[in-house]
Amino acid sequence: MVLSPADKTNIKTAWDKIGSHAGEYGAEALERLFLAFPTTKTYFPHFDLSHGSAQVKAHGKKVADALTLAAGHLDDLPGALSALSDLHAHKLRVDPINFKLLGHCLMVTLANHLPNDFTPAVHASLDKFVTNVGTVLTSKYR
Repeated sequence: MVLSPADKTNIKTAWDKIGSHAGEYGAEALERLFLAFPTTKTYFPHFDLSHGSAQVKAHGKKVADALTLAAGHLDDLPGALSALSDLHAHKLRVDPINFKLLGHCLMVTLANHLPNDFTPAVHASLDKFVTNVGTVLTSKYR
């Protein structure tokens, strides 16, 4: 999906508002993912997946850091996420549908925390963004 100039502005503005809460929101989105889609837990057999777990918080921060990196490189997502794409395709082998599911859980989390800022236009832009990130992360699976 091509990001329009308005999409890029919406994404950057939203990410600025997320700011220091990115890790917290990433962890919450992961908890949501594990609760709503229990099969996704199979990729984390060594994790304590209980609410507030340090491991979920740490991985949520990794997810948030990757999305923050992506938000800063909207014109070159493949370049910015190349190493992460390699990791997921060649080592972790995460089922590509999980990126879509996590994106959905992230959208719910952001809508919950930023209700006044989560307009339909921002929602559409962020949805395109997480879809594009998922596409890049699965691009090397082929």
